[in-house]
Amino acid sequence: MSTFSNYFRKFRPDKTSNLKVVVLCVVTATTFWLLNALNKDNYTTIVNQPISIDYDEDEYMAVKPLPQVIKIEINGNGWDLLKKHLNISQSPLEITLEDPSHQPYLVTEQISQQMAEHISTTNLVRITQDTLFFNIDKIVSKKIKIIPDTLPNTLAENHDYASPIVVDPEFVTVKGPISVIEQLDGKLMVQLGENNIKNHYSKLLPLELDKAKRNFLHLDEETVQISFQVVAYIEKTLELGVNQLYFPSNVSTNSEANTVSLQLLVDERKQNDLEALNLKAVLNYNNRNREDSSIAVTLNVNPSYIRDISFTPSSFDLVYE
Repeated sequence: MSTFSNYFRKFRPDKTSNLKVVVLCVVTATTFWLLNALNKDNYTTIVNQPISIDYDEDEYMAVKPLPQVIKIEINGNGWDLLKKHLNISQSPLEITLEDPSHQPYLVTEQISQQMAEHISTTNLVRITQDTLFFNIDKIVSKKIKIIPDTLPNTLAENHDYASPIVVDPEFVTVKGPISVIEQLDGKLMVQLGENNIKNHYSKLLPLELDKAKRNFLHLDEETVQISFQVVAYIEKTLELGVNQLYFPSNVSTNSEANTVSLQLLVDERKQNDLEALNLKAVLNYNNRNREDSSIAVTLNVNPSYIRDISFTPSSFDLVYE
């Protein structure tokens, strides 16, 4: 900064005064030249012309932003062209579409006459864009199924559903652009808001769309009631005698053990029923594995209230005499 100040101190007051005069003259001359140039006609340039695409918004909806401007080449007075460049007093050209979902584009030649009349202070040379593209869909209503979003960890370990999942209402009507509705694939997933559930479940849950669809779609219901019953399964370990079925006289197992350990899960409501069963471990020769000459242990009964059955040992090797 001090260097800059020292530089100007070298000028005497009379020289500084002369420099100011020169600068003023250049500015004045430039201004007169610019004003004179702008008063002339027959200039040609390309500008952005604002447009407004109009359609029946009760029947259709834009699913992507609509074009706001269109490039045009115009000819005219310098002042008029300057105002166009600076977007001064430019009203948008209103383009009305009768059925925008049927044809997602407009050939700009169709609006040339309308454009020429709209920019009457200048002359339209051409519309530089051949085509205007837009994405406007028909608005429809459709019923879609409400689906509880159940995950592997929705229920606690060793728990299961003791009843069907009740959804009330089962369906919801969604209204909006058809292409956005089709993205739902006919269903609306509802988060239960809980994991590792151990007890009976009944909640009034909000029906919500993801952020990308909320601006386009409307649901005729705001909430849904979801309920179901839950049952716990109890771990049991039992020692069972082994029964051999259909064994030929020359075939035996490689083990002298006549019992196996049974592990299973039983519905907590059916423990008394389990105790009443005459459970047996079975070695059925007809179900042997012919490739490795082994035979798996099975259970003689398999009621619906037990699951995750396993044996120790789980199989025996066969010995042929």
